[in-house]
This record gives sequence, C-alpha cells and structure tokens, in this order.
Amino acid sequence: MTLRGWAKDLAMGVRFAFAGGREGWVRALLTAVGVGLGVALLLLTTALPSALSARDRRSSDRDDFTYSGKVLPKADDTVIVAKTDTTFRSDDIRGRLLQPEGAKAPLPPGVGTFPAKGEMVVSPALRKLLESGSGKLLRERLPYRISGTIGHAGLIGPAELAYYAGATGLEDHLAGGYVERIDYFGPSPGHQQDALDPILLLLIMIIFVVLLLPVGVFIAAAVRFGGERRDRRLAALRLVGADGRMARRIAGGEALAGALLGLVLGTVFFLVGRQLAALLVVRDISVFPGDLNPSPALVALVAVAVPAAAVLVTLFALRGVVIEPLGVVRTAKPPRRRLWWRLLLPLGGLALLYPMMGKGNDSGNFNEWMVISGTVLLLVGVTALLPWLVEAVVARLDPGAVSWQLAVRRLQLSSGSAARMVNGIAVAVAGAIALQMLFAGVEHDYVKSTQADLNRAQMEMSLQGDVPLSEAGRRLANTEGVRHAMALSLGSAGTGPKDPDDSVEVAVGSCAQLGQVARLASCRDGDIFRIVGAHYDSTSPKLLKAGRTLYFDPAYSGSPSHTVPWKVPAGLKTAGPRKDPTGYERGGLLITPKALPAASTAGFVRKVYVSLDPSVPDAREYARNAAAALDPLADVYALTSGKVNLQFRSIRTGLFVGATCVLVLIGASLLVSQLEQLRERKKLLSSLVAFGTRRRTLSLSVLWQTAIPIALGLLLASVVGLTLGAVLLRMTGETVTVDWASVLSMTGIGAAVVIAVTVLSLPPLLRLMRPDGLRTE
Repeated sequence: MTLRGWAKDLAMGVRFAFAGGREGWVRALLTAVGVGLGVALLLLTTALPSALSARDRRSSDRDDFTYSGKVLPKADDTVIVAKTDTTFRSDDIRGRLLQPEGAKAPLPPGVGTFPAKGEMVVSPALRKLLESGSGKLLRERLPYRISGTIGHAGLIGPAELAYYAGATGLEDHLAGGYVERIDYFGPSPGHQQDALDPILLLLIMIIFVVLLLPVGVFIAAAVRFGGERRDRRLAALRLVGADGRMARRIAGGEALAGALLGLVLGTVFFLVGRQLAALLVVRDISVFPGDLNPSPALVALVAVAVPAAAVLVTLFALRGVVIEPLGVVRTAKPPRRRLWWRLLLPLGGLALLYPMMGKGNDSGNFNEWMVISGTVLLLVGVTALLPWLVEAVVARLDPGAVSWQLAVRRLQLSSGSAARMVNGIAVAVAGAIALQMLFAGVEHDYVKSTQADLNRAQMEMSLQGDVPLSEAGRRLANTEGVRHAMALSLGSAGTGPKDPDDSVEVAVGSCAQLGQVARLASCRDGDIFRIVGAHYDSTSPKLLKAGRTLYFDPAYSGSPSHTVPWKVPAGLKTAGPRKDPTGYERGGLLITPKALPAASTAGFVRKVYVSLDPSVPDAREYARNAAAALDPLADVYALTSGKVNLQFRSIRTGLFVGATCVLVLIGASLLVSQLEQLRERKKLLSSLVAFGTRRRTLSLSVLWQTAIPIALGLLLASVVGLTLGAVLLRMTGETVTVDWASVLSMTGIGAAVVIAVTVLSLPPLLRLMRPDGLRTE
C-alpha cells in the first residue's frame, strides 16, 4: 500500500466524520471533547515548569539582601532596604521599607517611584484585602496611605501580598541583620541556586510520569468513542467494495478527524484555563497567565503525537474485529484474553528499576531514562491487566437482582470498554499511592523537628526599636489574646572590642525571665549567674574568670561599634542549663538589670516569647499588631514543631497543584465517556422501558456497571501502587513501610471522582429512558 493510498483512505475517514450526518459529527465531537480535555491538561502540565521558572526569575530580580555582613558606603546610587515581612492569618505578606539616599537610587522591579514616608505601593491582591472588611486588623499593622500599585515585574504571582513603604532613619539599624544598604536589585554576584539532590530529582521525575500518564490513557480511550456504531458503518463500506484494510484505514481517518478537532478544542481549553489560572491559588501558589507558556518543542510533540496515536490506537483496536459486508463479527463470544504478555509490562518495569536499588544522596544519581521507562511500564501494566481482570471476574459472577443481571451481562459482553473507562483513574491512583509512599519514606530527611516547646510560647519576636525592654514586655503582655510575654536582651561578650577570638553568650532580664532559660536556685535583682553544664559551651569556663576584662557587644568587620568593657566580678552565682521556648539551650552569662553596666546592651537583640490564648480567634494578629506598633522592624514568626526543607515543600506543592488539575480533568473526561456510552445504548434503554422495566432498575444497573470495574480497578491500582512504592523506597535506601491512611485516602478520592461522575450522568440517563427514543429516521 502506497503512502498516497493511506492518505486517500484517511482523508475519506475524515470526510465521513464531518459529512456523515448527525451520527458522524456527534461521535467526532465527543471524541474531540475527550481528546481536547487531555490535550489541555498536557499543555498546562508542560507549561508549569516555565511558569515556576518565571516566578523564580522575578523573585531573583527583586532580591535586596546580600547577607554579606558588610555595610556599603552611602552614595548617590544607594537605597536602604528594611525587611518587614509579616503574616496575616494564613497568608504571608512580603514587606519592605525603602529609604533612597540619592537621585540615582535603584527602584525595585515593578515600582515607578519611591513612596514617601507614610505612603506605600502595594500589590493588587493586598490592596483588595486592605479594602475588604476582613482586612481591618491588617490595616492597623500597615498604617500607610496607598499611593500606587506594584507592577507585574515586581510580583511572583497575581495573588501575592506585597508592599513597599517609605521610611527614614533606617541607617541607624544597618547592623540589625534585616536592614541593608544596596546599590542594585537582583541576585548577589556568584549566587547560585542550591542544586536538587538525587532523591528530590527522583520525586520530580515520578511526579511528571504520574501526572501525565493518566492523560495519555484518557486520550487513547477517547479516540475509541462510538466504536460499535462506527464498525457497523464500516460493514456498509465493505458492502460497496472496500476491503478490510481499507475499512480500517477509513476508521483511522475518522479517529484522526476527532483528534484534530480535539487539538483545536484542547488549545481553546488551554487558553481559557490559562486565563483562569490568575484566579486560582493553590497552597499560596498563583501564576500569571502569560507565564504559562509550554515550550514550542513540547507543543509540536503533542500536535504530532496525539493524531498519530489516534490512528494507531484505532488500528490496534480493530485488529481482532472481522468487518464483513453483511455485518461485524463482534456479537460472537470473543476469545479469552491472555495473561502472559500482560505480565511482561510490569515485570519489564521492575527489571529496569532493579539496578538502581540503594542509590540516593550518598550513592550517586539515578538514571533518569531507566526510572521513567520502568515507572511507565509498571503503570501501563495496569491498563493491560485491568481488562483481563474485569473479564475474569465478571465471567464468574452469580446472577442476582434484575439490575445486577443487566449490569453483569453488559460487562460480560463489553468488558473492554468498561475497563477503558476506568484505566485512567486506576493509573492515577496507582501512581498517587506510590508517590505517597515515597514522600512518607523520605520525609524524615527534609522535615526536621524544631524542638520548640509550644506549651510555653507560640510566637517569638525580635525588636530593634527604642522602647525599653520592660515596657515592650508589659505592653505585649497586656495585648488582647496574649496570656503572658517573656522579654530578654540577648547578646555576647568577647575577649576584645573588635573581632574577638572568643566570646560567651549573654542574656539580660528579670529573675522571672531568666528562670525561663536557666535553672536558678535563688535570684534577686543585681545577681549575675554563670551557666554550668550547657552543651556546646566550651568557652565559658576559660573566659568567665574573676578579674578578666570582657567586652559587651564586640564589633565585627563592617558593623558599628557599641562596645562596653566589663570586668568579670568574683563570686559569680551558678545556674543549670534549661531550654528556652524555642528549644535552644544556652550557656554563658545571665545578668539582672541592676548588675548591668550602662549602655552595655545598645547592640543587643531584644527577644520576646509570647504565649497566646487559644480561645481568642485572632490572637496572633493582635500580637503582631502590638509588635508592629512597638517596632516597625520587628521580626515576628510563629513557633512550630517542624521545619520543612524549602525545595521539598515546593515539590510537594507542585504535586498538589498538578494532582488537582489531573483529578478535575479526569472527572470531566470520565463524564464525557459515560455520556458517550449512554448515547450508544439509547435505543436499548428505550426498548427496556417500553417493555416495562422500571427506571430505578435501569439506574441501578448503570451504577453496577460503573461500580464493578471501579472496584476491580482500584484493587489492581492499590497492588501496583504498593509495589512501585516499595521499589522506589528500596531505590532510595529507605525502609519499606506502608502508610495505609494514604492508600485508603487515594483509593477513596478515586472512588469519589467516579461516584460524582455517575451522579452527574443520571439526569441524561433519565432523559434517554423514554419510549420515544425508539423513533428513527
């Protein structure tokens, strides 16, 4: 057969699809919708890396802290930036105070002019929040007049909450760590992003396979919509002279027409979804529509692969169908499906993954092609094994109620189409179970305990203003929603006034406050204590000797000097170590206010540990407002029991975003598939109703037809998912453990999607169950 003959037959199939009457174009439209949903998800998924890369690029372009420890000299092209990030309820807010020092001072990206003192420019999302009723508490914390809006270039996403406010006097706080003088915005010279370790790269590879493979399965199923009616049309073609191969190629042309139309619809769905992306916020992640740009190579691959797959899948589906001029030999009992070749796929996948057992962070990288190929073969094994499993089980089901008999008989006659509808969900659930096992297994390497004692305090504040420490503690303690506040001044004493060789920690506070960070036998104002027995404190014994001169708050290179000399007195009291509310066990000196030399704590950091009243709904917001009133540069953050690696958290968030999109598209594709199957059975349903079958019986039969393959599909998905998860854990050198709660939750989500689709298909089903459905033209 020549290439020209193939093209002619395919073109004839395309023409039949659009010019073959209502039956032809309805089938083409259903196929196009199914394919289009899959294509849209493919484009959105392949566009996610570019969107996240654009977010990172804009975040890097507005970097304003070098953390070099050096203070840049004042010049006409410098600006002082103070970090004033905060949190409002569950939302993070990026804040900066700006003080330009000359006419050439650099502007942050997205900002046209510097805001004056008492003014701020805000992101559109923050403006909307401040102008809403729920932003009342936040307006008290940000007492600036809005004078402008931050542009696209200065934001990482449309939902980001951010502001730049004008300020003066920031030069007095340049040594505070959160204030810096810069002459440009952008990444520091030599700054490089931390490379992903092999296990995180493995997670990313598995995530992409798990998210994209169900989409391919659904596209393959969509091009086979209306198979039975199509085959009857092919029999008519045989009657007018077409041979069997030509009829199959014409069928491929019909599938090609639906796939090409699906590419068009998929592009439309993608463009609509891209515009709606600005309204979607998933775990604080939002993207601008313009950032969702799939690479041209991937777009070209999708444009070629989808139509080609449509033709190949159709030809493959017709390999066992005998199309004769007088009918299609499909009603005879089909031969039993063979198991042996279906087992080769998962076994081949295991064979590819086996050589990488035990690799990981300390044993080298994983071979990405072997990982992807092995995972794909294992998950594709679900699609190969499920039709055999459904056929083997339904062949042995006993008769029961009428609805059960109708469902079982239908499954016995067309177990393949029932399995195809479930394949996508089964693959998605199997991959999700494996990912959950892998995440749970490696989580301990990326989630660390903070050792914070949340029974003693839930927030920590660092103050840099001029309010006395005792006054700050009193005002915070009297704030609504605060049970009590513990205030301390923390610093160090060194062997020299500048760049000392050794130093010891110093904590200053009342007896009650010092008792929260050390064990005191007795205490009164004027006492000085030396902590004995603290871990990692080797310098105190040799430095805290009577008569030795130490220097409070010694200066280091590039930082201003507040140094005050102090001679260690004789007869220091001793205290035992005790962890503070953050879990830190300090050593060195404890000094009460009366024993403190004048001006010795000018450069000390003032810490306040706050215990909140859980019965007050916005206790954290009241505390943050009080801290901002005391010091606009206050650093406030909530104490937590665990700290998550940023890269690990980003990958987990990306998985959640992608899984949400996949589940939505899977549900939509399932609904289209269900409606197509109901449309094919319209006359059968109408006949049963005409003969007196109750609608309730038919509805239950449709439910059983969905429930049986789904139960078998989820069972198979659980087995394959657990197997893949165990293999991945062995690859990373982790102990194989099963998080049964995650397994049950993943299977429950898959079942819930199918149940929701079944419920949504009931109204069309009831409309189809009418005797007038027997009318024909």
